[in-house]
Order: sequence, then structure tokens, then C-alpha cells
Amino acid sequence: MRMPDGALVAKKDAPVGGQAVLEGVMMRGISVWAVAVRTPEGQIDVQSEPLVPWAQRHRIWRLPVIRGVVALGESLKIGFKALAISANAQLEEDDEGEKEEIGGWIWGLTILFSMLLSIGLFFVVPVGLTSLIKDELGSALLFWLVEGVLRTAIFIGYIVAISKMPDLRRVFEYHGAEHKTISCYEAEDELTPARAKLYSRLHPRCGTSFLLIVMVLAIFVFAPIGLPEWYWLLLSRILGIPLIAGLSYEVIKWAGKNRRKRWVRAVMWPGLMLQNLTTREPDEEQLAVAIASLNAVLARENPADAAKKPHIEIVA
Repeated sequence: MRMPDGALVAKKDAPVGGQAVLEGVMMRGISVWAVAVRTPEGQIDVQSEPLVPWAQRHRIWRLPVIRGVVALGESLKIGFKALAISANAQLEEDDEGEKEEIGGWIWGLTILFSMLLSIGLFFVVPVGLTSLIKDELGSALLFWLVEGVLRTAIFIGYIVAISKMPDLRRVFEYHGAEHKTISCYEAEDELTPARAKLYSRLHPRCGTSFLLIVMVLAIFVFAPIGLPEWYWLLLSRILGIPLIAGLSYEVIKWAGKNRRKRWVRAVMWPGLMLQNLTTREPDEEQLAVAIASLNAVLARENPADAAKKPHIEIVA
């Protein structure tokens, strides 16, 4: 099976996910996650940690929609921790041969700022701008349609803007390496840079596709609310985020399982096109880093046992 870019992709999912970090890749399975980073000295540093999925701690957290919210929160926690590890790995030693690592409170502020920026930019700003012309629109139907189109446009504009930042280019290359490595593993191919290079840097379960689904589903979720006072509009957009995230999780999980159907691939096409902006073609050294991260997961996790458990990852 091939993706829109003509490269190979697996026909089925595996219980693995990942994320690009600074000069490296984080991979996660059902019971362990690992991050591999290329250090300034050119070595690959790998760290792994055991994982007890939140979804396995209580049955209610495995229910449809709820499991998506739980998986998203868990992925964010692991992702920020992996990003901190990769950032500290790039720090140079001082005159005494020690590294002054970035403190936990700095990462706490970073997480808080990132969450506030995302909520503000993609949910508060669209409803605020649309409210300015609420009287001219004259109907709830036009209001939520204009708001939804504006939200999606802001998201796409944001992706286009960050894709042009030179400092993020290598992160996007590692993002491509992560996708290629996962697809190579899902196809049960040999995990080597030469083989992984043959696979697509686009993946059906990518976080970029997930976020686009969030933007589109938000249009339909907010439609029944109508046109209450501005403060109820604002509150509904913030409180509705978990519901939209949970529904989006179900959509992307279903699409990943049915990727061989032509009409499903057509629905997935816009998200895959956006991945052309958030991924770049990696070199073999970057693929080696991604493979080292996945191998660290596989070394501590039995793929056969993991496959029997529900998929808990959101992105690939």
C-alpha cells in the first residue's frame, strides 16, 4: 500500500506511537516508552522508562470518547518529559565538566504557556472575532459556520508559519524519521535505516491529522449551542475541548484501522497533505536515532502481548 507521496505504508496499525523531539525521537508502546537523542558529540543516547497506561487503571477510562481524553493527557505528559530529556542532552558541559540542566519549574511554565496559547489561539480567538460580527450574521447557523472556518484557517495558517521556521526544520526531519520507522515496523520489515527510508513520512495516525480533525469536528459539536451570551460562548469553547478531543481520537483510530478503503483514504487526504508541512525527509542518521528509540521499546515489551491490549496511543 502506498501513500499520496508514492512511498510505502503498512496496511495495519501496531501498538506503538511516537513524537519528534530536539535532535531525537520518542517512541512508546503499551508498557514502556523511550527517547533516543543524537548528542552534540554524535553519539545516540537512549533512555527508557516503564509505563502503566492510565487506560488500564480503570475500566471507565477505556470507554469510547473518554479513552481519547485520557490518552491525550497521557501523551502530553510523556511528550513534555521526553522533550525535556532531549533539551538537556543538547546542553554543553561547563568548565567543571557538569551540565546545568533545565529545571522542572521552567518546564512547568512552558507546559502552562503552551496550553494557554493553544486554547486561546484555536478556540478563544475564533469565537471572539466571530462575536464581533454576530449581529451582521443574523443566525446561529452562519455564526458557527464562520467561526469553524476561521478556526480551521487559523490552524492551517499556524502550521504554514511554523513550517517556514529554519530552527524547526530538523525537528520536522525527525518527525519524518519517526513516521517512517513506525510504518517499517508495522509492515514487519527489517528495522534498518535503508529499509525504513523506503516508507512514507506521512502516517494516518499523525498528530497533525488529529488536530485537523479537532478543528473540523468542533464546528459540529458547537453548533447545537446556538448564540447565547458571549461569556457562555467562551466557556462552552473551553469546556468542549475534552469532548472534541475524545471524538477526534475515535475518528483517527477508526481511520487508521480502515486505511485500505478508498473513501477512507479520501477523507484522510487533507490531514496527510498537512503532514507535508510538519514532516521533512530524514537522512539515515536520523532514521538510526528513531530506530534506536523503537528498539529500546521492543527490547522491554513483547509485541505479541502488547497487540492483545487496546491501542492507547493517539499519534504515530
